[in-house]
Formats: sequence, structure tokens, C-alpha cells
Amino acid sequence: MPVIAVIGAQWGDEGKGKVIDLLAEKAKVVARFSGGDNAGHTVINHYGEFGLHLVPSGIFSAQAVCLIGNGVVINPSVLLGEIDLLNQRGVDTSRLFISDRAHLIMPYHILFDGLEEKARGNQAIGTTGKGIGPAFADKVARLGIRVGDLLDREVLLERLGHILDYKNTILTKVYGVSPLSLTEVYEQYCQFGERLAACIRDTSLIVEEALSRDELVLLEGAQGALLDPDFGTYPYTTSSSPLAGGGSLGIGVSPTRIGAILGVFKAYSTRVGGGPMPTELKDETGDLIRKVAHEYGTTTGRARRCGWFDAVAARFSTRINGFTGIAVTRLDILDNFPSLKICVGYKLDGKTIDYFPSSIAALSRCQPIYEELPGWLAPTTHIREYKKLPAKARQYLARLAELAGCTINLVCVGPEREQTIEVKPIL
Repeated sequence: MPVIAVIGAQWGDEGKGKVIDLLAEKAKVVARFSGGDNAGHTVINHYGEFGLHLVPSGIFSAQAVCLIGNGVVINPSVLLGEIDLLNQRGVDTSRLFISDRAHLIMPYHILFDGLEEKARGNQAIGTTGKGIGPAFADKVARLGIRVGDLLDREVLLERLGHILDYKNTILTKVYGVSPLSLTEVYEQYCQFGERLAACIRDTSLIVEEALSRDELVLLEGAQGALLDPDFGTYPYTTSSSPLAGGGSLGIGVSPTRIGAILGVFKAYSTRVGGGPMPTELKDETGDLIRKVAHEYGTTTGRARRCGWFDAVAARFSTRINGFTGIAVTRLDILDNFPSLKICVGYKLDGKTIDYFPSSIAALSRCQPIYEELPGWLAPTTHIREYKKLPAKARQYLARLAELAGCTINLVCVGPEREQTIEVKPIL
């Protein structure tokens, strides 16, 4: 059986956690492949409501092995806190494993995240302050410390001593803040290593073994395609690739093994942090969407910027990921709107364009060209069959699919697992 990659198709917060939680019932492996605890997946099921940040959303499945892949950066304190909370609420985490190649978030990464954002002033990226960007920067600069290093205290001390000397020089001489103690950091991470040792594996082998048995593997994306550092609204992006291609790299599986790529879209658009968002509604309509949908970040609690569905961005996301199908979430949020708008093009400097510009300066000047559709003014949260959705809701969904260039597999009409309508099988 091939791999299914579940990818955020917008700016994140599309509801991937709910989709993964649903699909994990049929999977043997669920693997998170990118990001860090700057990402948050809200899951509601028979255990209750959870805000997950590092543990894959498949953890609630009785059969799925859950992996945190090499493409993730891990704050051990956050991970252990999440594991403890799950255990306290009756969730078994004995099937959770962590890649020995994943990089660790260190205390200096969090410090630098805050100091660098402050130094940017009004050009701040709007990071979560979790140390994600600095940790990925160190990974590329070959200054990272990996999860596997926790298993060898001598190696950990040697690497940490060298790196901390360098980091403390910058902290004290550039930013004028106090240095970090080698002894304190070392001892803290040795304790983390003791608690996590039983979970540390070569997770790529676990995936390969599952595929050799023809078992279903889910790749769980974090953030969204429009935050990709290459194809997103750079520099207002995340630090690792949330694209389907990133799934191959972030868990160590050949791209030829990926048989389906499911893009997850909200029925409207949201974004957290800085950067252009052409369909953002800075009016009562945007406030109403935020209020009805409770659009506040799972990780930060920040209010999300809300707007109409952007089909130009959706086509771009479909193209760079190669979606074989899409899931549309939060359709129910639009139940009481008398009319709806879809952005079908941009007006840039007096010219009409149908592509997503690479320049944030150009994208910031883009004005949305809207197509208006009638709302259905009827509740959908109780509906479980596509044909029973209001005709105008189906018309809206059909238009989204047409403009995005992809067929719809799933439609979500509420936050709970059973509030999902299967339109077409994913495989």
C-alpha cells in the first residue's frame, strides 16, 4: 500500500490534525515530517479535545505507530510535557518514536528567536518565539545538536561546549545579555536524554518495514504550503518545507512511494503573523468569520487574519504539491452568510494576473478579483452525505474544486471526527 501525504494547502491551520486523526484509524504508521512546536493541530475525539504541537495526530489510534521524523526540530521539554499530558488523559504513547537524526531546539535558539525578532523592528516576521528558525539555521550551518547525541553524554558535552562558546560570544557581545551556563544546559539535556532514550530510533527503517508489509503510512504535514521557504511568501515563511516533497525528505522515504497527496483547505482563508494576504478582510465580515470560527492560534492564541477563499493561491498550492485530491474543512462556518466570495484573479498595477507572485512587494499590491456566489443559509453540521448538503453549498464546493484544479475527497462540517463527509476515496 502506498504512502498518503496530508499537506496544509494554505497558510496553515487548515484542520490537518482532524483529517489525520480520521485517516489514522486505517494506518499503521503516522509520521510528522517538518516544523517544530510552532505548529499546532487541534483534535477532538472520544478522548476529548487536544492541542498537539509535536506528537502526531495519529496518537489516538489503537494501532498506529507514531513517528517524529528527522525533518522536525524538537524541544524536549515541550515534547515530554505533551507526552505526560496525553498519558494523564488515558492516551497510550508507547507507540511514539523519535528520529535519532532530528535536531534539538536548545535554550539559545529560543533566546535568539526573541532577540532577532526584536532587532527587526517593524520588519519582524511574526514568529512564535519557539526557537524554530534558529534551530533550522544551525542545522544548515552544521552547528546543530541531534536527538541521537542525547544517547552519548561524551559526544553531547563535546559538541555543546564548542557550540555554546560561540553562541555565548554572540549573546554577550552583540546582544548584551547574560551567557548560558554549560553545566546547566548539559545537565538538563542529559535528563531529557534519560527520559527519551527508549523512544529514539532510526524512524526511516520503521517506515520501510511498514511499507514492506504493504501497510498504510500517513505523512503528517505542519504549517501550510504558502509558508514554504522557497515557494511561500518569503521571508514571511516557516523554516522547513511543508510541501509534499518535504515529506519525502523529512521522514526518509522515496518520493516514488507516495501514492496520494491530500491537500487540506479551509472553505475560506486565514493567516497568522506578518506577510501579504490578498483576500484579508479588515472589516466586520472578517471579524464575524473570526468570531464564529474562533480563529485563534492553537500554539500562540493569536487572532488569525481571516478572508475569502483565494483560488489563485489554491491553484499554485495544487501545482507545487501535486495534490491528487483535497479536503475542504470548516464549511459549516459559512452556513449563515447570505453571499460568499471567491478570489479568482488579482489586479496588479492595473493588470489582471492569474498567478501567485514570488515577490511579497508585488503580492502586497495585488487586489483580489472576486466572483460572488449565493450562500445556502442552512445548517450543515448534522449532514453526513454529500448529496444531502444544500444545493448552494455543493455549488460552492464544486467551484472551489474547479478553480483549485483538483477533486474533493473530504468535506468537514464541524470539528469532531464524525463531522466528515467522504465524497470520493483518497486511494
